Amino acid sequence: MTSTIERYIERDGWTTEAPDDIEAATEYCAERNWGDGLPVIPPTVERVERMLRYWDRPWHERISAFPPRNGDLTAIRVAANAVMAGCRPEYFPLLMLMLETMTVGEFNLKGLQATTHPGAPLAIVNGPIGRELRINSGHNAFGPGNVANATIGRAVRLVMLNIGGAHPGIGDMSTMGSPAKYSFVVAENEQASPWEPLHVERGFDRDVTTVTMVAAEGPLNINDHYSTTGEGVLTMAAGTIANTGPNNLYYSGEPVVAFSPEHVANIGRDGYSKQDVKNFIFQKAWVPLGRFSADNIEGRYRAKSPDRYAYADDDTRIDLVRRPEDLIVIVLGGAGKHSMYLPSFGPTRAVTRALKLANGEFARSVEDFVKH
Repeated sequence: MTSTIERYIERDGWTTEAPDDIEAATEYCAERNWGDGLPVIPPTVERVERMLRYWDRPWHERISAFPPRNGDLTAIRVAANAVMAGCRPEYFPLLMLMLETMTVGEFNLKGLQATTHPGAPLAIVNGPIGRELRINSGHNAFGPGNVANATIGRAVRLVMLNIGGAHPGIGDMSTMGSPAKYSFVVAENEQASPWEPLHVERGFDRDVTTVTMVAAEGPLNINDHYSTTGEGVLTMAAGTIANTGPNNLYYSGEPVVAFSPEHVANIGRDGYSKQDVKNFIFQKAWVPLGRFSADNIEGRYRAKSPDRYAYADDDTRIDLVRRPEDLIVIVLGGAGKHSMYLPSFGPTRAVTRALKLANGEFARSVEDFVKH
């Protein structure tokens, strides 16, 4: 008896006979440039079908073209990559939301895929389904050890490789790359925050599940073990952020500042609102023109904006963002006096989308998606 998924495959005319053994399947995929260098789970018909049980829309519905190759982003193709990445089926709706959000124009997925910059799509999850799936928001949130963070993020990258065609040196021209290109998924630590969570700030109800996709660099540590006031922590954060390297100095992006619970406790205790934090960093985290090399001053500033910089002196202020609201501020991590700054990739804007069912209703649980 032919299964539903096999009928889909026969209709499309694409299939391949691959070994159902992890070592053999990994070698098979590597020979065809289908992987990320790590072992893969063979995407058998049975495994892909289990993944697709958590999707309530047609499996072959084209969601978008996925650059740079502009392959068709469909659920059945994503499901195969999700299996390869080791995702559990219940992760699938959130993975689909991340990928769909990345194709929104202002995110600039094509630019991110092809750039020489070491950027990667950072997924920030908010809301109840993130907690249901146990996406890590605490200790080691950017690191290893959590199945959801690791495999969902890895599936995003496999789709970028296998559907988008962004292979190193071909579609992906990143000069050095970044470990963030393997997996870059976290949930905001909403319980430790004195402020409204990111998705509420961006217009959604607290009980809605969202993902915010940010084209970002890997995190830069903000080490402050001695400040005991909110002003002190913010001063140290601004000092870390104010450096000459990030793209945010000459593109209108949205960098992320992720404050740890211990740091944010000082900030919140002293009465700083999230907008106050953004205003403080905007006022303090800027770079004087004189800190750039002479070539950068001439080529990046005076040649491109002569009306503004032709006669500017070394103390002229160069802002990291165009306005305070361009800073994304979240709470993340566990115990310890470390926070993190994540510059954004060039011409990009962060995009937030809610997890919804096919009928347009907000999803309350991943079980809402299950096809019975």
